[in-house]
Amino acid sequence: MAERSSRYGTTAPEPRSRTRWEVSRLNTPNALWGSNGVAFGPDGRLYTAQFLAGRISAVDPATGDVETVVPIDGPVQSPDDLAFAADGSMYITDLVPGRVWRRSPQGAYTLVCDQVKVPNGIACVGDRLFVNEMRMNGRLLELFPDGGVSPRVLTEGLALGNAMQLGPDGHLYYPHMVTGQVWRISPDGGEPALVAEDLHEPVAVRFDQGGVMLVLSRGQAGIVTRVDLHATGSRSVVTSGLAGLDNAAFDAENRMFVSSFASGGITELHPDGRTREIVPRGLDGPFGVTVDLAGTVYAADHYRVAGPESGAADAPDGITTHVLRPFAHGISADGGLLHLTSQYGEVTTYDPEHGTTRVRASGLRQPTGIAARPGGGLVVAETGAGRLLALAEDDTVTVLAEGLVHPVDVALDAEGRCYVSDDQLGAVLRIEEGHAFTVADGLDAPQGLAVLGEEVFTVETGSRRLRAISLTTGRQRIDAEDLPVGLPPDAVRRTRPALFTHGMPGVPDMFAGLTAAPDGCLLLSANGEGTVLRLMPRPPSGRSPQHAH
Repeated sequence: MAERSSRYGTTAPEPRSRTRWEVSRLNTPNALWGSNGVAFGPDGRLYTAQFLAGRISAVDPATGDVETVVPIDGPVQSPDDLAFAADGSMYITDLVPGRVWRRSPQGAYTLVCDQVKVPNGIACVGDRLFVNEMRMNGRLLELFPDGGVSPRVLTEGLALGNAMQLGPDGHLYYPHMVTGQVWRISPDGGEPALVAEDLHEPVAVRFDQGGVMLVLSRGQAGIVTRVDLHATGSRSVVTSGLAGLDNAAFDAENRMFVSSFASGGITELHPDGRTREIVPRGLDGPFGVTVDLAGTVYAADHYRVAGPESGAADAPDGITTHVLRPFAHGISADGGLLHLTSQYGEVTTYDPEHGTTRVRASGLRQPTGIAARPGGGLVVAETGAGRLLALAEDDTVTVLAEGLVHPVDVALDAEGRCYVSDDQLGAVLRIEEGHAFTVADGLDAPQGLAVLGEEVFTVETGSRRLRAISLTTGRQRIDAEDLPVGLPPDAVRRTRPALFTHGMPGVPDMFAGLTAAPDGCLLLSANGEGTVLRLMPRPPSGRSPQHAH
Protein backbone atom coordinates (compact mmCIF):
# COMPACT_ATOMS: atom_id res chain seq x y z
CA MET A 1 0.00 0.00 0.00
CA ALA A 2 1.28 3.46 -0.83
CA GLU A 3 1.96 5.69 2.17
CA ARG A 4 2.61 9.05 0.65
CA SER A 5 1.55 11.30 3.51
CA SER A 6 3.66 9.91 6.34
CA ARG A 7 6.55 7.53 6.88
CA TYR A 8 4.75 6.54 10.10
CA GLY A 9 2.17 4.59 8.13
CA THR A 10 -1.31 5.28 6.85
CA THR A 11 -3.14 3.68 9.77
CA ALA A 12 -1.34 5.46 12.62
CA PRO A 13 -3.80 7.38 14.86
CA GLU A 14 -3.67 11.15 15.16
CA PRO A 15 -2.01 12.67 18.24
CA ARG A 16 -4.59 13.96 20.70
CA SER A 17 -5.01 15.52 24.11
CA ARG A 18 -7.93 14.85 26.44
CA THR A 19 -6.83 17.51 28.89
CA ARG A 20 -5.90 21.15 28.43
CA TRP A 21 -4.02 21.18 25.13
CA GLU A 22 -4.77 21.75 21.48
CA VAL A 23 -2.32 19.72 19.36
CA SER A 24 -1.21 20.93 15.93
CA ARG A 25 1.65 20.35 13.52
CA LEU A 26 4.03 23.15 12.61
CA ASN A 27 5.02 21.40 9.38
CA THR A 28 3.85 18.54 7.20
CA PRO A 29 5.03 14.95 7.82
CA ASN A 30 8.02 13.73 5.83
CA ALA A 31 7.40 10.59 3.79
CA LEU A 32 11.11 9.67 3.85
CA TRP A 33 13.67 9.41 6.65
CA GLY A 34 16.12 11.39 4.55
CA SER A 35 16.88 10.21 1.04
CA ASN A 36 20.29 8.83 0.10
CA GLY A 37 21.11 6.53 -2.80
CA VAL A 38 18.53 6.44 -5.60
CA ALA A 39 18.19 4.23 -8.67
CA PHE A 40 15.44 3.39 -11.12
CA GLY A 41 14.25 -0.19 -10.90
CA PRO A 42 12.96 -2.42 -13.69
CA ASP A 43 9.40 -1.35 -12.85
CA GLY A 44 10.15 2.31 -13.59
CA ARG A 45 9.95 3.37 -9.96
CA LEU A 46 12.74 5.27 -8.19
CA TYR A 47 14.14 3.23 -5.31
CA THR A 48 15.35 5.36 -2.42
CA ALA A 49 17.67 4.28 0.43
CA GLN A 50 17.01 5.83 3.85
CA PHE A 51 20.15 5.45 5.92
CA LEU A 52 18.76 6.74 9.23
CA ALA A 53 15.71 4.47 9.19
CA GLY A 54 17.26 1.35 7.70
CA ARG A 55 14.75 0.98 4.91
CA ILE A 56 14.32 1.40 1.15
CA SER A 57 11.19 2.76 -0.51
CA ALA A 58 10.01 2.82 -4.10
CA VAL A 59 8.69 6.15 -5.40
CA ASP A 60 6.33 6.48 -8.34
CA PRO A 61 7.75 9.52 -10.20
CA ALA A 62 4.36 10.26 -11.76
CA THR A 63 2.30 10.36 -8.56
CA GLY A 64 4.84 10.69 -5.75
CA ASP A 65 3.38 7.64 -4.02
CA VAL A 66 5.84 5.90 -1.70
CA GLU A 67 5.90 2.19 -0.92
CA THR A 68 8.26 0.48 1.53
CA VAL A 69 10.17 -2.30 -0.24
CA VAL A 70 13.00 -3.07 2.20
CA PRO A 71 11.43 -2.71 5.67
CA ILE A 72 12.97 -1.52 8.91
CA ASP A 73 12.64 -4.99 10.43
CA GLY A 74 14.58 -6.63 7.60
CA PRO A 75 18.25 -7.72 7.60
CA VAL A 76 19.56 -4.42 6.16
CA GLN A 77 20.54 -2.02 8.97
CA SER A 78 21.71 1.19 7.29
CA PRO A 79 21.31 1.28 3.49
CA ASP A 80 23.22 4.14 1.90
CA ASP A 81 23.34 3.39 -1.81
CA LEU A 82 21.85 0.87 -4.22
CA ALA A 83 22.11 -0.31 -7.82
CA PHE A 84 20.20 -2.70 -10.07
CA ALA A 85 21.73 -5.49 -12.10
CA ALA A 86 20.46 -6.57 -15.51
CA ASP A 87 18.49 -9.46 -14.00
CA GLY A 88 16.53 -7.07 -11.74
CA SER A 89 18.48 -7.84 -8.57
CA MET A 90 18.98 -4.88 -6.24
CA TYR A 91 22.41 -4.54 -4.62
CA ILE A 92 22.62 -2.52 -1.39
CA THR A 93 25.52 -1.05 0.57
CA ASP A 94 24.80 -1.46 4.28
CA LEU A 95 27.18 1.15 5.64
CA VAL A 96 27.45 0.62 9.41
CA PRO A 97 27.89 -3.17 9.66
CA GLY A 98 30.02 -3.13 6.50
CA ARG A 99 27.90 -5.44 4.39
CA VAL A 100 26.70 -5.60 0.81
CA TRP A 101 23.38 -7.32 0.12
CA ARG A 102 21.58 -8.70 -2.89
CA ARG A 103 17.79 -8.57 -2.95
CA SER A 104 16.40 -10.82 -5.65
CA PRO A 105 13.43 -9.76 -7.81
CA GLN A 106 11.38 -12.15 -5.66
CA GLY A 107 12.43 -10.33 -2.44
CA ALA A 108 14.96 -12.83 -1.05
CA TYR A 109 18.09 -11.44 0.64
CA THR A 110 21.61 -12.81 0.18
CA LEU A 111 24.72 -11.49 1.91
CA VAL A 112 27.23 -10.75 -0.85
CA CYS A 113 30.15 -9.55 1.28
CA ASP A 114 30.95 -8.48 4.85
CA GLN A 115 34.58 -7.48 4.21
CA VAL A 116 33.98 -3.85 3.20
CA LYS A 117 34.62 -1.01 5.64
CA VAL A 118 32.02 1.78 5.48
CA PRO A 119 30.64 0.70 2.06
CA ASN A 120 28.91 3.50 0.19
CA GLY A 121 29.07 4.00 -3.59
CA ILE A 122 27.92 1.04 -5.66
CA ALA A 123 27.70 0.36 -9.40
CA CYS A 124 26.65 -2.55 -11.58
CA VAL A 125 28.58 -3.01 -14.83
CA GLY A 126 26.92 -5.78 -16.78
CA ASP A 127 26.99 -8.71 -14.40
CA ARG A 128 29.89 -7.23 -12.40
CA LEU A 129 29.56 -5.37 -9.08
CA PHE A 130 31.74 -2.55 -7.69
CA VAL A 131 31.68 -0.82 -4.30
CA ASN A 132 33.78 1.94 -2.72
CA GLU A 133 34.44 2.91 0.90
CA MET A 134 33.50 6.20 2.57
CA ARG A 135 36.60 6.57 4.74
CA MET A 136 40.09 7.97 4.52
CA ASN A 137 42.38 5.69 2.50
CA GLY A 138 39.26 3.89 1.35
CA ARG A 139 39.23 1.19 -1.28
CA LEU A 140 37.36 0.62 -4.52
CA LEU A 141 36.51 -3.07 -4.79
CA GLU A 142 35.01 -5.55 -7.20
CA LEU A 143 32.71 -7.99 -5.43
CA PHE A 144 31.58 -11.37 -6.69
CA PRO A 145 27.90 -12.02 -5.94
CA ASP A 146 28.13 -15.72 -6.70
CA GLY A 147 30.50 -16.11 -3.76
CA GLY A 148 33.65 -18.10 -3.30
CA VAL A 149 35.98 -15.30 -4.34
CA SER A 150 37.41 -12.60 -2.07
CA PRO A 151 36.91 -8.95 -3.07
CA ARG A 152 39.36 -7.63 -5.66
CA VAL A 153 40.95 -4.28 -4.83
CA LEU A 154 41.05 -1.96 -7.86
CA THR A 155 42.61 0.97 -6.00
CA GLU A 156 43.15 2.46 -2.56
CA GLY A 157 43.65 5.94 -1.18
CA LEU A 158 40.09 7.25 -1.61
CA ALA A 159 39.45 10.34 0.51
CA LEU A 160 35.87 9.36 1.40
CA GLY A 161 34.34 7.71 -1.62
CA ASN A 162 30.67 8.02 -2.45
CA ALA A 163 28.17 7.66 -5.30
CA MET A 164 29.90 6.45 -8.46
CA GLN A 165 28.86 5.41 -11.95
CA LEU A 166 30.20 3.91 -15.14
CA GLY A 167 31.01 6.63 -17.67
CA PRO A 168 30.50 6.50 -21.43
CA ASP A 169 34.18 5.64 -21.85
CA GLY A 170 33.80 2.43 -19.85
CA HIS A 171 35.55 3.76 -16.73
CA LEU A 172 34.18 4.04 -13.18
CA TYR A 173 33.93 7.65 -11.98
CA TYR A 174 33.90 8.41 -8.25
CA PRO A 175 34.35 11.44 -5.95
CA HIS A 176 36.89 12.11 -3.23
CA MET A 177 34.66 14.09 -0.88
CA VAL A 178 37.50 15.43 1.28
CA THR A 179 39.72 16.74 -1.54
CA GLY A 180 36.98 18.02 -3.89
CA GLN A 181 38.06 15.78 -6.77
CA VAL A 182 36.59 13.27 -9.22
CA TRP A 183 38.69 10.29 -10.33
CA ARG A 184 38.17 7.43 -12.75
CA ILE A 185 39.53 3.92 -13.13
CA SER A 186 38.99 1.01 -15.49
CA PRO A 187 36.82 -1.79 -14.09
CA ASP A 188 39.77 -4.04 -14.88
CA GLY A 189 42.10 -2.00 -12.67
CA GLY A 190 45.20 -0.01 -13.50
CA GLU A 191 46.20 3.47 -12.42
CA PRO A 192 43.35 5.81 -11.44
CA ALA A 193 43.27 9.16 -13.26
CA LEU A 194 42.26 12.56 -11.95
CA VAL A 195 39.29 13.88 -13.94
CA ALA A 196 38.38 17.15 -12.21
CA GLU A 197 39.32 19.06 -9.08
CA ASP A 198 38.31 22.17 -7.15
CA LEU A 199 34.73 20.94 -7.14
CA HIS A 200 32.32 22.18 -4.47
CA GLU A 201 31.94 19.45 -1.80
CA PRO A 202 31.37 16.62 -4.32
CA VAL A 203 29.15 13.81 -3.05
CA ALA A 204 28.03 12.02 -6.24
CA VAL A 205 29.13 11.58 -9.85
CA ARG A 206 26.34 10.91 -12.32
CA PHE A 207 25.97 10.69 -16.11
CA ASP A 208 22.82 11.66 -17.95
CA GLN A 209 21.46 9.70 -20.92
CA GLY A 210 23.66 11.75 -23.27
CA GLY A 211 26.87 10.90 -21.38
CA VAL A 212 27.27 14.33 -19.74
CA MET A 213 28.93 14.17 -16.31
CA LEU A 214 27.22 15.93 -13.43
CA VAL A 215 28.75 16.29 -9.97
CA LEU A 216 26.44 16.93 -7.03
CA SER A 217 27.48 19.03 -4.04
CA ARG A 218 26.49 18.16 -0.50
CA GLY A 219 26.52 21.84 0.55
CA GLN A 220 23.64 24.09 1.53
CA ALA A 221 23.29 25.81 -1.86
CA GLY A 222 22.58 22.57 -3.74
CA ILE A 223 25.18 23.08 -6.46
CA VAL A 224 25.34 20.76 -9.46
CA THR A 225 28.38 21.07 -11.77
CA ARG A 226 28.21 19.91 -15.41
CA VAL A 227 31.60 18.94 -16.80
CA ASP A 228 32.29 18.60 -20.53
CA LEU A 229 34.51 15.53 -20.77
CA HIS A 230 34.45 15.33 -24.57
CA ALA A 231 36.17 18.59 -25.51
CA THR A 232 37.52 21.44 -23.41
CA GLY A 233 36.63 20.24 -19.93
CA SER A 234 34.55 23.37 -19.47
CA ARG A 235 32.08 23.59 -16.62
CA SER A 236 28.70 25.10 -15.96
CA VAL A 237 27.12 25.38 -12.52
CA VAL A 238 23.48 25.23 -11.47
CA THR A 239 22.45 26.28 -7.97
CA SER A 240 19.30 24.39 -7.04
CA GLY A 241 18.75 25.64 -3.49
CA LEU A 242 18.27 22.02 -2.38
CA ALA A 243 20.41 21.71 0.74
CA GLY A 244 22.38 18.52 1.26
CA LEU A 245 22.10 16.82 -2.11
CA ASP A 246 23.05 13.16 -1.92
CA ASN A 247 22.43 11.37 -5.21
CA ALA A 248 20.66 11.49 -8.56
CA ALA A 249 19.13 9.24 -11.20
CA PHE A 250 17.96 9.86 -14.77
CA ASP A 251 14.88 8.30 -16.31
CA ALA A 252 14.52 7.17 -19.92
CA GLU A 253 13.48 10.70 -20.91
CA ASN A 254 16.66 12.10 -19.34
CA ARG A 255 14.83 13.77 -16.48
CA MET A 256 17.04 14.20 -13.42
CA PHE A 257 15.71 13.24 -9.99
CA VAL A 258 17.74 14.13 -6.90
CA SER A 259 17.73 13.06 -3.26
CA SER A 260 18.77 14.92 -0.11
CA PHE A 261 20.38 13.39 2.95
CA ALA A 262 19.56 16.61 4.85
CA SER A 263 15.84 16.89 4.15
CA GLY A 264 14.68 13.77 2.34
CA GLY A 265 12.19 14.06 -0.47
CA ILE A 266 12.64 13.47 -4.18
CA THR A 267 12.87 16.44 -6.53
CA GLU A 268 13.08 16.74 -10.28
CA LEU A 269 15.89 19.14 -11.14
CA HIS A 270 15.81 20.80 -14.56
CA PRO A 271 19.04 21.82 -16.36
CA ASP A 272 18.29 25.50 -15.72
CA GLY A 273 17.90 24.96 -11.96
CA ARG A 274 14.13 24.88 -11.81
CA THR A 275 12.73 22.21 -9.50
CA ARG A 276 9.56 20.14 -9.30
CA GLU A 277 8.66 18.37 -6.10
CA ILE A 278 7.90 14.65 -6.42
CA VAL A 279 8.02 13.66 -2.74
CA PRO A 280 7.96 16.64 -0.34
CA ARG A 281 11.04 17.34 1.71
CA GLY A 282 10.91 17.81 5.49
CA LEU A 283 12.68 16.87 8.70
CA ASP A 284 14.86 13.74 8.90
CA GLY A 285 14.30 13.58 12.66
CA PRO A 286 13.77 15.84 14.38
CA PHE A 287 15.81 15.21 17.51
CA GLY A 288 16.02 18.09 19.99
CA VAL A 289 13.81 21.17 19.68
CA THR A 290 14.08 24.65 21.15
CA VAL A 291 12.57 28.11 20.76
CA ASP A 292 14.12 31.53 21.33
CA LEU A 293 12.51 34.55 22.99
CA ALA A 294 11.31 35.83 19.61
CA GLY A 295 9.37 32.61 19.06
CA THR A 296 11.64 31.14 16.37
CA VAL A 297 11.61 27.34 16.55
CA TYR A 298 14.84 25.44 15.91
CA ALA A 299 15.09 21.68 15.49
CA ALA A 300 18.30 19.66 15.71
CA ASP A 301 17.85 17.48 12.63
CA HIS A 302 20.99 15.31 12.58
CA TYR A 303 22.55 16.87 9.47
CA ARG A 304 21.39 20.44 10.07
CA VAL A 305 19.64 22.96 12.26
CA ALA A 306 16.24 23.62 10.71
CA GLY A 307 12.92 25.05 11.71
CA PRO A 308 9.24 25.07 10.77
CA GLU A 309 8.57 28.25 8.83
CA SER A 310 5.19 27.63 7.20
CA GLY A 311 4.39 30.22 4.58
CA ALA A 312 7.94 31.54 4.25
CA ALA A 313 9.05 32.22 0.70
CA ASP A 314 12.20 30.11 1.11
CA ALA A 315 10.40 27.24 2.80
CA PRO A 316 7.96 25.66 0.34
CA ASP A 317 7.82 22.51 2.47
CA GLY A 318 7.36 24.38 5.72
CA ILE A 319 11.01 23.99 6.75
CA THR A 320 13.94 26.40 6.63
CA THR A 321 17.51 25.10 6.84
CA HIS A 322 19.33 27.55 9.10
CA VAL A 323 22.68 25.80 8.79
CA LEU A 324 24.05 22.40 7.76
CA ARG A 325 25.47 21.15 11.05
CA PRO A 326 26.51 17.50 11.19
CA PHE A 327 25.63 16.08 13.63
CA ALA A 328 22.99 17.97 15.66
CA HIS A 329 20.93 16.10 18.27
CA GLY A 330 20.33 18.19 21.39
CA ILE A 331 19.67 21.93 21.15
CA SER A 332 19.01 24.85 23.48
CA ALA A 333 18.49 28.51 22.59
CA ASP A 334 19.87 31.16 24.92
CA GLY A 335 20.60 34.85 24.39
CA GLY A 336 20.76 34.72 20.59
CA LEU A 337 22.97 31.61 20.60
CA LEU A 338 22.19 27.96 19.91
CA HIS A 339 23.90 25.33 22.04
CA LEU A 340 24.14 21.90 20.42
CA THR A 341 25.15 18.37 21.26
CA SER A 342 26.25 15.65 18.88
CA GLN A 343 25.89 12.04 19.93
CA TYR A 344 29.33 11.58 18.38
CA GLY A 345 30.92 13.46 21.27
CA GLU A 346 30.86 17.25 20.81
CA VAL A 347 29.12 20.17 22.47
CA THR A 348 29.17 23.35 20.38
CA THR A 349 27.71 26.84 20.43
CA TYR A 350 26.47 28.31 17.16
CA ASP A 351 25.95 32.04 16.59
CA PRO A 352 23.24 32.42 13.90
CA GLU A 353 23.91 36.13 13.45
CA HIS A 354 27.60 35.74 12.63
CA GLY A 355 27.55 32.14 11.36
CA THR A 356 30.33 31.09 13.74
CA THR A 357 30.72 27.92 15.80
CA ARG A 358 32.64 27.40 19.02
CA VAL A 359 33.51 23.91 20.26
CA ARG A 360 32.73 23.72 23.97
CA ALA A 361 33.64 20.09 24.68
CA SER A 362 34.72 17.04 22.70
CA GLY A 363 35.43 13.38 23.31
CA LEU A 364 32.26 12.88 25.35
CA ARG A 365 30.29 9.64 25.23
CA GLN A 366 27.04 10.28 23.37
CA PRO A 367 25.92 13.62 24.82
CA THR A 368 22.24 14.22 24.07
CA GLY A 369 20.08 16.60 26.12
CA ILE A 370 21.33 20.13 26.82
CA ALA A 371 19.99 23.14 28.72
CA ALA A 372 21.30 26.64 29.38
CA ARG A 373 21.66 27.54 33.06
CA PRO A 374 20.02 30.78 34.24
CA GLY A 375 23.30 32.12 35.63
CA GLY A 376 25.37 31.10 32.61
CA GLY A 377 26.90 27.86 31.41
CA LEU A 378 25.29 24.65 30.24
CA VAL A 379 24.05 21.35 31.60
CA VAL A 380 24.51 18.27 29.39
CA ALA A 381 23.28 14.70 29.69
CA GLU A 382 26.24 12.49 28.74
CA THR A 383 24.08 9.53 27.85
CA GLY A 384 26.74 6.96 27.03
CA ALA A 385 28.71 7.63 30.22
CA GLY A 386 25.73 7.79 32.59
CA ARG A 387 26.70 11.26 33.73
CA LEU A 388 25.29 14.76 34.03
CA LEU A 389 27.81 17.48 33.20
CA ALA A 390 28.06 21.23 33.74
CA LEU A 391 29.98 23.36 31.22
CA ALA A 392 31.09 26.73 32.52
CA GLU A 393 31.42 29.85 30.37
CA ASP A 394 35.15 29.08 30.05
CA ASP A 395 34.30 25.51 28.97
CA THR A 396 35.44 23.92 32.20
CA VAL A 397 33.63 20.61 32.64
CA THR A 398 32.25 19.58 36.03
CA VAL A 399 30.49 16.32 36.81
CA LEU A 400 27.17 17.04 38.50
CA ALA A 401 26.17 13.38 38.84
CA GLU A 402 27.47 10.02 37.70
CA GLY A 403 26.43 6.40 37.93
CA LEU A 404 23.17 7.10 36.13
CA VAL A 405 21.79 4.38 33.86
CA HIS A 406 21.00 6.17 30.58
CA PRO A 407 20.31 9.90 31.06
CA VAL A 408 18.81 11.33 27.88
CA ASP A 409 17.38 14.81 28.40
CA VAL A 410 17.83 17.55 30.95
CA ALA A 411 15.66 20.47 32.06
CA LEU A 412 15.92 23.22 34.67
CA ASP A 413 13.18 24.83 36.74
CA ALA A 414 12.95 28.53 37.60
CA GLU A 415 15.24 28.05 40.60
CA GLY A 416 17.86 26.25 38.54
CA ARG A 417 17.13 22.78 39.91
CA CYS A 418 18.07 20.09 37.43
CA TYR A 419 15.87 17.25 36.18
CA VAL A 420 16.92 14.30 34.02
CA SER A 421 14.98 11.72 32.02
CA ASP A 422 16.36 8.17 31.86
CA ASP A 423 14.74 6.08 29.14
CA GLN A 424 16.28 2.77 30.24
CA LEU A 425 15.57 3.27 33.93
CA GLY A 426 12.07 4.53 33.09
CA ALA A 427 12.30 7.49 35.41
CA VAL A 428 12.54 11.23 35.81
CA LEU A 429 15.16 12.23 38.34
CA ARG A 430 16.08 15.40 40.23
CA ILE A 431 19.80 15.97 40.74
CA GLU A 432 20.92 17.63 43.98
CA GLU A 433 24.53 17.81 45.20
CA GLY A 434 25.57 14.85 43.11
CA HIS A 435 22.68 12.64 44.16
CA ALA A 436 19.71 11.50 42.09
CA PHE A 437 16.22 11.59 43.62
CA THR A 438 13.28 9.94 41.88
CA VAL A 439 10.53 12.31 40.80
CA ALA A 440 8.59 9.63 38.89
CA ASP A 441 9.34 6.04 37.92
CA GLY A 442 7.62 3.20 36.12
CA LEU A 443 7.61 5.32 32.94
CA ASP A 444 7.84 3.88 29.43
CA ALA A 445 11.13 5.07 27.90
CA PRO A 446 10.90 8.78 28.81
CA GLN A 447 13.06 11.07 26.69
CA GLY A 448 12.18 14.72 26.00
CA LEU A 449 11.87 16.76 29.19
CA ALA A 450 10.57 20.27 29.91
CA VAL A 451 9.55 22.26 32.97
CA LEU A 452 6.56 24.59 32.73
CA GLY A 453 5.47 26.31 35.91
CA GLU A 454 5.17 23.79 38.72
CA GLU A 455 5.13 20.77 36.45
CA VAL A 456 7.67 18.70 34.56
CA PHE A 457 6.61 17.09 31.29
CA THR A 458 8.20 14.11 29.58
CA VAL A 459 7.66 12.21 26.33
CA GLU A 460 7.22 8.48 26.97
CA THR A 461 8.48 7.11 23.68
CA GLY A 462 7.45 3.55 24.48
CA SER A 463 3.75 4.25 25.06
CA ARG A 464 3.83 7.39 22.86
CA ARG A 465 2.35 9.61 25.54
CA LEU A 466 3.10 12.97 27.15
CA ARG A 467 3.10 12.76 30.92
CA ALA A 468 2.78 15.72 33.32
CA ILE A 469 4.21 15.44 36.84
CA SER A 470 3.58 17.99 39.61
CA LEU A 471 6.82 19.14 41.22
CA THR A 472 4.97 19.99 44.45
CA THR A 473 2.54 17.09 44.94
CA GLY A 474 3.96 14.39 42.67
CA ARG A 475 0.56 13.85 41.05
CA GLN A 476 0.63 12.74 37.44
CA ARG A 477 -1.63 12.84 34.40
CA ILE A 478 -1.45 11.87 30.74
CA ASP A 479 -1.66 15.05 28.67
CA ALA A 480 -1.34 13.65 25.14
CA GLU A 481 -1.58 10.25 23.48
CA ASP A 482 -0.84 8.57 20.16
CA LEU A 483 2.24 10.70 19.61
CA PRO A 484 4.15 9.77 16.43
CA VAL A 485 7.50 9.22 18.15
CA GLY A 486 9.97 6.42 17.56
CA LEU A 487 9.71 3.83 14.83
CA PRO A 488 6.28 3.03 13.35
CA PRO A 489 4.18 0.93 15.75
CA ASP A 490 4.44 -2.18 13.58
CA ALA A 491 8.21 -1.93 13.00
CA VAL A 492 10.93 -3.36 15.21
CA ARG A 493 14.56 -3.26 14.16
CA ARG A 494 16.29 -6.62 14.27
CA THR A 495 19.55 -5.00 15.35
CA ARG A 496 20.29 -1.40 16.29
CA PRO A 497 23.14 -0.09 14.10
CA ALA A 498 26.29 1.02 15.88
CA LEU A 499 26.97 4.67 16.70
CA PHE A 500 30.45 4.46 15.13
CA THR A 501 31.98 2.36 12.37
CA HIS A 502 35.73 2.35 11.63
CA GLY A 503 36.07 5.84 13.10
CA MET A 504 33.18 7.22 11.02
CA PRO A 505 29.74 8.23 12.32
CA GLY A 506 27.18 5.45 12.33
CA VAL A 507 23.47 5.72 13.10
CA PRO A 508 22.44 7.85 16.11
CA ASP A 509 19.84 6.81 18.64
CA MET A 510 16.43 8.36 18.08
CA PHE A 511 15.61 11.19 20.48
CA ALA A 512 12.18 12.83 20.85
CA GLY A 513 12.90 16.28 22.26
CA LEU A 514 10.56 18.56 24.18
CA THR A 515 10.72 22.23 25.15
CA ALA A 516 8.57 24.88 26.78
CA ALA A 517 7.99 28.06 24.78
CA PRO A 518 7.81 31.57 26.28
CA ASP A 519 4.08 31.74 25.43
CA GLY A 520 3.25 28.71 27.56
CA CYS A 521 3.12 26.20 24.71
CA LEU A 522 5.02 22.94 24.55
CA LEU A 523 6.92 21.92 21.41
CA LEU A 524 7.59 18.25 20.77
CA SER A 525 9.79 16.45 18.24
CA ALA A 526 7.51 13.95 16.52
CA ASN A 527 10.45 12.04 15.10
CA GLY A 528 8.32 9.18 13.86
CA GLU A 529 6.73 11.32 11.17
CA GLY A 530 9.18 14.22 10.84
CA THR A 531 7.20 17.07 12.40
CA VAL A 532 7.27 19.47 15.32
CA LEU A 533 4.05 19.33 17.32
CA ARG A 534 2.77 22.36 19.21
CA LEU A 535 0.64 21.86 22.30
CA MET A 536 -1.21 25.09 22.98
CA PRO A 537 -3.23 25.62 26.18
CA ARG A 538 -6.95 25.64 25.50
CA PRO A 539 -8.93 28.66 26.60
CA PRO A 540 -10.87 27.69 29.75
CA SER A 541 -14.22 28.22 28.05
CA GLY A 542 -13.22 26.94 24.59
CA ARG A 543 -14.29 23.72 23.00
CA SER A 544 -11.64 23.44 20.31
CA PRO A 545 -11.10 20.22 18.38
CA GLN A 546 -8.96 17.73 20.27
CA HIS A 547 -7.30 16.16 17.26
CA ALA A 548 -4.19 17.39 15.50
CA HIS A 549 -4.58 19.02 12.13
